[in-house]
Amino acid sequence: MAGSSNVRLSLFVPLACAAGLLLAAPAGAEEAGGTLAKIKRTGTITLGVRDGSIPFSYLDDKQQYQGYSVDLCMKVVVAVQKQLGMTGLKVQMNPVTSANRIPLMANGTIDLECGSTTNNAERQKQVAFAPTMFVIANRLLAKKSSHIRSLADMKGKTLVATAGTTTLKQMTILNNEQQLGMTIVVGKDHPESFLMLETGRAAAEANDDILLASQVATSRTPGDYEITKEALSVEPYGIMLRRDDPAFKQVVDAALTRFYQTDDFGKLYTKWFQSPIPPKNINLNFPMPPQLKAVIAKPTDSPDPAAYAEVPPAQKAASRRK
Repeated sequence: MAGSSNVRLSLFVPLACAAGLLLAAPAGAEEAGGTLAKIKRTGTITLGVRDGSIPFSYLDDKQQYQGYSVDLCMKVVVAVQKQLGMTGLKVQMNPVTSANRIPLMANGTIDLECGSTTNNAERQKQVAFAPTMFVIANRLLAKKSSHIRSLADMKGKTLVATAGTTTLKQMTILNNEQQLGMTIVVGKDHPESFLMLETGRAAAEANDDILLASQVATSRTPGDYEITKEALSVEPYGIMLRRDDPAFKQVVDAALTRFYQTDDFGKLYTKWFQSPIPPKNINLNFPMPPQLKAVIAKPTDSPDPAAYAEVPPAQKAASRRK
């Protein structure tokens, strides 16, 4: 149970009886194919988890993986176990990064990716997504003393973004199109990106607003930082799974859709976004965005930003180029 990228955490999940989480008419094991057959054969489901995507998926001070996305994935684990008629299911927690999460999904190393992954049309050519679990906006984070209020204020300065993220790609495009002359440096993960900002190696960090809020809340000097009000994009987050596996996707989608319709979903959101969370007992005080309320009421796995909110001009321009 360590945080290094080559360690896997195994748990044993007994058969659960949570009302509303299980499929009404589970198929027999002999009917299962693809990922379901693999899970039935091995008795194991492997979750891709993150070390530092607070509050979605991260290691706490006891080196345990937890978070909003992990909790949602465990709802799926219960449904898969019931679907296969198993009395127990071993869960392996396999650390992934922004850069390797899609390859590890595609090659069968992980079965569900429980992190903070944007669902977009390009990624849907490689993987599938469960119904959207969160909706974010891309913004900048900077020290208040730098007086950076928008992307235009970054002209000639150094910006950091995390490897393998849609944000990194977007910032590269905007840097060229708007002739900002930024130097873009790359953090291997979100904690390293924030460290570059914290230590002055970058004037600002570009990332998803909720992840930036988490970084500020868990920093040594939260009052030193400010997130820009300018939204550079609107993006849906989803739990990732393999493409072309309709039987498994049906189980995943049904489990989450049923859970979204219960009062327990609101309690789960409050737990991670509006209550003190480990390891530092910080409270993100991040009310549920109206876009998320809408998608929870009517679940969708659409990668189209327009399905969730008004799209910022910069994102509209990028969409037209594709």
